[in-house]
Amino acid sequence: MSDNNPEEEEKPKKKKGKMKGTIIGLLGVAIVGGGGAAGGFYVAGSMGGENHEPEDPNKPKIILKDGTAVSEKEAKTAMPTENESKFKVTYHQIEQPFTSNLSHSESFAQMSLAISTYYDERVFENVTEHEIALRSAVLLELGQQDPIELETPVGKVKLKAKLRDVINTTLKEKAGFGGIEDVYFTSLVIQ
Repeated sequence: MSDNNPEEEEKPKKKKGKMKGTIIGLLGVAIVGGGGAAGGFYVAGSMGGENHEPEDPNKPKIILKDGTAVSEKEAKTAMPTENESKFKVTYHQIEQPFTSNLSHSESFAQMSLAISTYYDERVFENVTEHEIALRSAVLLELGQQDPIELETPVGKVKLKAKLRDVINTTLKEKAGFGGIEDVYFTSLVIQ
């Protein structure tokens, strides 16, 4: 019966072709879905999971008040709050004063600075090693200041922030790491 009717012969072939297409389609969905899931797990692991990059052993460590040295990753759980700092603050006086003419005037400023960090002694070793570059950067920044603005408390606070940023930028360029938390005027004269 099937030998004589060509329509009956076509039916099984169509089913096989349709089934083959369905299987290929399902395999494609499984591959794409599996790849998407793997990609999602990879991104989730790199964003929220453990950081697999090795920590630089030469990078300064943060010092807790009890004297324990911890990495930045470990310190993120112990960041200082307004009421209580868990970090030990270390200060360093820069020995020589800074003197510079001020921008667009005949005035000049003379100041002595101290800096602070939560990191270990390597930050101050970098400061000492690169003192000439730091002095130059500080003097360039000081020379750009307006003497009238420096007469105000707000102007002095802005200068402190600028000096901290200039020092950190210079340390990052020269030593690969900044680490200065704050800058303090131990003397400041504007004439």
